This record gives sequence, C-alpha cells and structure tokens, in this order.
Amino acid sequence: QLVESGGGLVTPGESLRLSCSASQSLASIYAMKWYRQAPGNEREWVATIISSGSTDYADSVKGRFSISKDSAKKSWYLEMNNVKPEDTATYLCYADVAASLGIEYWGKGTLVTVSS
Repeated sequence: QLVESGGGLVTPGESLRLSCSASQSLASIYAMKWYRQAPGNEREWVATIISSGSTDYADSVKGRFSISKDSAKKSWYLEMNNVKPEDTATYLCYADVAASLGIEYWGKGTLVTVSS
C-alpha cells in the first residue's frame, strides 16, 4: 500500500528528500505522516500533512524538515535539510484513512544515515 524511497547515506548539513508512494488516491486519506525509528529507540512522530494541506512538525525537526504532497502522483514527501547525526533512523510513512475504524497503513521504511 505504501512504499518509501529516497533514503541513504548523507553528510551532516546536507539535504535529502524522502518519498512515500501510495496505491490509492490521496483523496481517501485524511492524514499523511512520517515517523522515524532509530535503533534501540521507540518510534517517533516526525511530521503530518492533512488533506487540507495543513502541516505540523515535531520540535526536533521544525525549521529543517518540510512535508508536502502531490495528489496527482499519489505521493507525499519529506524534505530534510541541514540533517544532523541524530536524524539517523528508519523513516516510515503512515496513512490515516480512518484510524478510529482501524483503517490505517504503514510503509516498511527507508533508512537514513547521517554521518561524516
């Protein structure tokens, strides 16, 4: 249902763009999100964009990361700027279609490693 791409090895201070491709129309999704999970850590919410286009960010990435969506491509993105070593994690995309009814989807993740 959801497939992430764009991860890789990046040097601190550089930029990276992650993509999440959905198999269904974005019109059926209320909220599109990015989470991340570093080894040994709990999964952490990173950013959200809802159907109206409103966005929200975790304090740890605010001002550096940007979430966007492209309905025509059935995709949403995470633009990561000025990355730091602590951004190293597997990044997963999440779709809330009707989470209260259990209709939600997760991607398998893409690994981002920030290292010099």
